[in-house]
Amino acid sequence: MANTSEIYKVTFLNKGKVYEIFVKQVYQSDLYGFIEIEDYVFDERSQLVVDPSEEKLKAEFSGVKRSFIPMQAIIRIDEVEKSGVSKITNGDNVSPFPVSLVAKKAEPKDS
Repeated sequence: MANTSEIYKVTFLNKGKVYEIFVKQVYQSDLYGFIEIEDYVFDERSQLVVDPSEEKLKAEFSGVKRSFIPMQAIIRIDEVEKSGVSKITNGDNVSPFPVSLVAKKAEPKDS
């Protein structure tokens, strides 16, 4: 999934909000249960109207080389033709998929 001309829109849950960001690289991490994203793409067009949501994302991801996102937080990954506006929205109607990555110990049966 890591061709330099490709752009991916990654939608995921973070702290009860839905993040929608654009990146150039997405791949499965060596850390079990995580997806790695890097090479963030923010809308650099000069415009009079500044989207505060995108500015917040730019500030949050400034200086970040790579992010590790838990698989259960991923909502969707799309390969897109061009980047759009990154944004944060309320996640009121989205629930994380209930996944336990840690196996529980079997309890001994009383005989």
